[in-house]
Amino acid sequence: MCGIVGIVGNHDVGPRLIDGLKRLEYRGYDSAGVASVTNGHIQRVRGEGKLINLATKLDEAALEGTLGIGHTRWATHGAPNETNAHPHVTDRVAVVHNGIIENYQELRLTLEASGHVFSTETDTEIVAVLITDYLTRQMSPQEAVAASLKRLEGAYALGIIFAGEHDLMIAARRGSPLALGYGDGEMYLGSDALALAPLTNRVCYLEDGDWAELRRDGVVVHDASDAVVARAVTESKVADETIGKGHYEHYMQKEIHEQPAVVAKTLLTVTDPGALCANLPDLPFDLATVPKITIVACGTASYAGFVAKYWLEQIARIPVEIDVASEFRYREPPMPAGGVALFVSQSGETADTLAALRHCRSEGQHIVAVVNVPESSIAREADVVLPTCAGPEIGVASTKAFTTQLAVLAGFAIAAARVRGSIDATREAQLVSALLSVPQAMSAALRQEPALKAIAETIATARGALFLGRGSAYPLALEGALKLKEITYIHAEGHAAGEMKHGPIALIDETLPVVVVAPTDNLFDKTLSNVQEVMARGGKVVLLTDSAGAARLGDETYATVELPSVDPYVAPLVYTVALQMLAYHAAVAKGTDVDQPRNLAKSVTVE
Repeated sequence: MCGIVGIVGNHDVGPRLIDGLKRLEYRGYDSAGVASVTNGHIQRVRGEGKLINLATKLDEAALEGTLGIGHTRWATHGAPNETNAHPHVTDRVAVVHNGIIENYQELRLTLEASGHVFSTETDTEIVAVLITDYLTRQMSPQEAVAASLKRLEGAYALGIIFAGEHDLMIAARRGSPLALGYGDGEMYLGSDALALAPLTNRVCYLEDGDWAELRRDGVVVHDASDAVVARAVTESKVADETIGKGHYEHYMQKEIHEQPAVVAKTLLTVTDPGALCANLPDLPFDLATVPKITIVACGTASYAGFVAKYWLEQIARIPVEIDVASEFRYREPPMPAGGVALFVSQSGETADTLAALRHCRSEGQHIVAVVNVPESSIAREADVVLPTCAGPEIGVASTKAFTTQLAVLAGFAIAAARVRGSIDATREAQLVSALLSVPQAMSAALRQEPALKAIAETIATARGALFLGRGSAYPLALEGALKLKEITYIHAEGHAAGEMKHGPIALIDETLPVVVVAPTDNLFDKTLSNVQEVMARGGKVVLLTDSAGAARLGDETYATVELPSVDPYVAPLVYTVALQMLAYHAAVAKGTDVDQPRNLAKSVTVE
């Protein structure tokens, strides 16, 4: 999930490479580097740690030239230090890479036997050395790259420049995403369109196995067989998006506060407010006869799918399986004829999710994608795309992407229920009306930020935390625990409230915060019993509930936050806001890096 950017241009390349890398830093921030071709030679500058360290070096010694590549790294092979930072170079080649070369050790032994010397611990260096080996055999750059690609196993998106070549850059992809941008007498490459947004909105996405020759006046694309092919050029919808923090201290805080607006925008894609009905695009299958839906995702997106499992089974009466993408296809689950496989991804490029999609395609499933990037690989390979309208999400810990996913899935479940006859028009109107009230309820929940901040400052001093919920609040407990872990580094666990007595209750003492997600639904009384069990053992209960729930138990807890009263169907969207605020303010209190937590990257494009 490293980020790469490249420019074949007419102006100084250094500042523009840095700007592109700033837009890609969410993909990794263990190190960063740039390289250019100047006076026939390759110039390289690298820095350990975050991009600011590289930018400082470039202030002292500017990168020269009009053709260059840049990279921000999430470490896979080799420690996150300057030695292992990209670009990797020889005297003839510089390479940036996103992905993993699986057979690099075998190739390295072969090349070392031929006299080549390696200086890093990375798998990427093998690409630079392998291409150089072919160049020494009097191959052209194009021939050397084509020959090298045929020997690489694994996943890669590559940007390659050559000493002495001031108007040539080669890009290649297999498994990892790569976009080409068209400018005025310039060409660009980037891991996604967001990186290219300041430069162009005319974008071409390479297909798996493609490699391309970029020059100032255009591009020649080859497929995996080296044949010249045409790839469609589209207008990127992210070109005009802003990624500034505005008056907020962190991107995460800004993105939490953007949720009422982006959820409202997303709901217009899945509902008809005038008719109070669910509204989906034409489907190439009949929801009324679908025997099973399989939901596959990773991380936070998988918890959105978990909530959708409750919705689809309870109101649409469709059997649903939910699994994390990294495990799903290795189980080789039997899949029914006519089944639907639904994939949820913020980036649309998550490697495990994309691999699971292709497995389901091979099993004859109809493919539905819930994605935030309509030009992404998952979107392009789906039969149906249900877009979220979150806009760019820069904070690594997902917030508005999650709630817009929930909004889409809630609308999808209502549509499925109506088509299958498990709800009537009256109930459909009630549910859609409840959905349309969510943005206002989210705004009300955001007004509880001062109370949530005070509680978070206590959580920040704890050794750990538990999150509990029942029904659709159970996946929220998992998500709340994940958020706290991601950005505070406090150990946290999410559990179904009824499972406490089967083991986790042993953790309870007077120092342990226990966050309970408890809207007043048909499971509230049972949740209340579990809360009493925790309080009887001294646990510090933080109760997230509504006015009715607060009246039942609010005076007895360590802290109670009263959230808006909403239809239980849409409670997950509203209660998520409070969980995000708790994690955010706990991280601020601890002084961790909220937007770029250690060891993480946002777009996980390696398995």
